[in-house]
Amino acid sequence: MPVHYAKNEVVDLAAFENMPASCGHLLRDRVRATPTGEAYQYFRDEKLEHRTWQETWDEVVVWAAALVDLGIETGDRVAICAATRIEWVWANWGILLAGAATTTVYSSSNAEAVAFILADSGSRIVFAEDAGQVEKLRVRRHQIPDVTAVVVLDGEAGGRSVSYDDWVISLEDFLTRGRAMLARDAGVVDRRIEGLTPDSLSTIIYTSGTTGNPKGAELPHRALVYEGVAVRSIGILGPDDLQYLWLPLAHVFGNTLVMIAVATGCPTCVDGRIDLIVPNLAVVRPTWMGAAPRIFEKAYAAVEATLADATGVKAKLGTWAFSVGRRMAEANEAGTTPSPALRAQYALADRLVLSRVRERFGGRVRFFISGSARLDPKLSWWFAGIGMPILEGYGLTETAAATCVNRPFPGCHQHGSIGWPLPGTQARIAQDGELLIKGPGVMTRYHGQPEATEAVFTEDGFFHTGDIGEIDEHGFVRITDRKKDVFKTSGGKYVSPAIIEARFKAVCPVAGQFVVVGNERNYAAALVTLDPDSIGAWAKENGLGHLGYAELVTSPEVRSLVEGYIEELNEGLDRWERIKRFAILDHDLTIESGDLTPSLKLRRRRVIAKYSDVVDEMYAAER
Repeated sequence: MPVHYAKNEVVDLAAFENMPASCGHLLRDRVRATPTGEAYQYFRDEKLEHRTWQETWDEVVVWAAALVDLGIETGDRVAICAATRIEWVWANWGILLAGAATTTVYSSSNAEAVAFILADSGSRIVFAEDAGQVEKLRVRRHQIPDVTAVVVLDGEAGGRSVSYDDWVISLEDFLTRGRAMLARDAGVVDRRIEGLTPDSLSTIIYTSGTTGNPKGAELPHRALVYEGVAVRSIGILGPDDLQYLWLPLAHVFGNTLVMIAVATGCPTCVDGRIDLIVPNLAVVRPTWMGAAPRIFEKAYAAVEATLADATGVKAKLGTWAFSVGRRMAEANEAGTTPSPALRAQYALADRLVLSRVRERFGGRVRFFISGSARLDPKLSWWFAGIGMPILEGYGLTETAAATCVNRPFPGCHQHGSIGWPLPGTQARIAQDGELLIKGPGVMTRYHGQPEATEAVFTEDGFFHTGDIGEIDEHGFVRITDRKKDVFKTSGGKYVSPAIIEARFKAVCPVAGQFVVVGNERNYAAALVTLDPDSIGAWAKENGLGHLGYAELVTSPEVRSLVEGYIEELNEGLDRWERIKRFAILDHDLTIESGDLTPSLKLRRRRVIAKYSDVVDEMYAAER
């Protein structure tokens, strides 16, 4: 029977009754419930393909049977080293249905990092995306003796052919083994599923690791199943929705979104090509999508740049329409009924302006979910005003991603917060301000690291998140910064860099990254990078299109532009938080350079250490 879980929220507690014992049970239950319902979409030769839940099952049991034929036993680890693509999904389901556990590896990882994860996890088989990933394994084969086979997902990708042998096998040969195994023993996969329990290991996901080697968080089946069932219980998704999934599936956020879709019966379009997100949205026309704040920052900057180019009546119309949208969003958040006048104005603003912006995203988006880093409330309000609210959420690898999230209902969303904990999850604030979490989604342990595991749990079983937070009287949770990132100036004042950084990227439409420094210094300063597309467009409009990127971003004109935005930022900051000096780098920070994690999160310590000479120079100039 539905009950109130928090203010204005109704939770269907029946969703938790007889919760599936494992991810395999969850998928099998979904197939039995809606066999002809759509499960997945994906592009094949730029044509959108579709699979039902029954067709998905028929596919993945072959993958599972092939793993059994290759000697995989219950509890063994099987790794996936690939970018987000439909074969990643098939491989993951095959691993889980075979009773094994998935070790996720980012395709951008170098050979040394890949070898460490495979060896540390004890992975026995690896799904490698292409020849490039296979090469990483070959050069480090002496370090991964437990790996008995490498299955290649795309042997011809990138124009490089794979050389097959007894160790490296093609996907076609792998699936042939699976079909033969099922012909000999049709019930082999069902028996593996029945052998799983909620405490069986489902995946080992390694933390991004800003220093030293990453730690492998062991997530049991109950953690991922719970995430899906908890989201189903709050009624925000259903079979009529459509997810667009581009996030790295090696990351816990993307991994959890797959389980949420199965639990709710929501189909998913899988395509990890980041450069095609915007054009694909118009083709796929999803109703929701998860993303990191950087995606929303870039989308906002693009629309704002278009608005800035407008003149006369068109410019005034755009400004008016967005202001009307903001007022409507404020009424929705407060849970109040908009006045007849406001509703009439919004209808006009929507018809003339706002609906056209939504069409850029396919025209059907009900909401976005933002995670991985802090989202500035300015962007959240802006998207809400358009009619595509961003539900900011929160979670960690160790908590199976979805720990807290805002809801898309009146009175159940608060901009600047990460929302309420999911039903069944407890949150509390420690004496030092750290957010502590307890619930079914929390990991079992760090793989092979008992001391590290013991250090992150309280005596009563709460997990230390490492984030500083607060919980208001309505239960909304806020994160102010990472505990380890908050620094103190030489004057004794504490500065939370993440808040300042998020504000700047919302203020400055050409911003790439903004890294606030100042630990034990007498004031705060910043390293600035600029988004190549945004600053390139600005340069053309201002007669600087002939300059190369490095020359452009270090020009006096661009420095003056950035300085103006920093002055605007400083107006809303306390005196000790204000940015007194800044340096613009002649390149953006990237995943490939190691400055960002694959989920686009800033590797702060690494970046500050890498550009320590630039930082020292800023403070030396003051002296």
